[in-house]
Amino acid sequence: MSEERVGIDELLERVRSGLDRIEPRAAYEAYEAGDALLVDTRYAALRERDGLIPGALIVERNELEWRLDPLGSHRAAEADSHDLRVVVLCNEGYASSLAAESLRRLGLHRATDLIGGFQAWKAAGLPVLLPATRT
Repeated sequence: MSEERVGIDELLERVRSGLDRIEPRAAYEAYEAGDALLVDTRYAALRERDGLIPGALIVERNELEWRLDPLGSHRAAEADSHDLRVVVLCNEGYASSLAAESLRRLGLHRATDLIGGFQAWKAAGLPVLLPATRT
């Protein structure tokens, strides 16, 4: 049995070709309209350093599938349907593409990721709770 070998850059390109990736402003508007769940998969040190997106569900990457599987016993309350539009974000928009693909394999057919990740969100001037302003 021969397995196809592929590098991460090619894998990322393939995965992204199947996603309807979303720009920060459009993600914000979808969230505000109640049409998207923002899921922040950045690890704690990055969240503490750079801040949080108000209303985003924090799910570290190693827990993502368990927390967002609508059929799972460990699911987050928000993960109540396979029709849920999930917008995964990481720091710069690379790992989130792979995470969104994984969610699609669980049947979350509207899962996608944020182009440019948290850094693009912040650069676009969208709401961020900075570490010094959190209570």
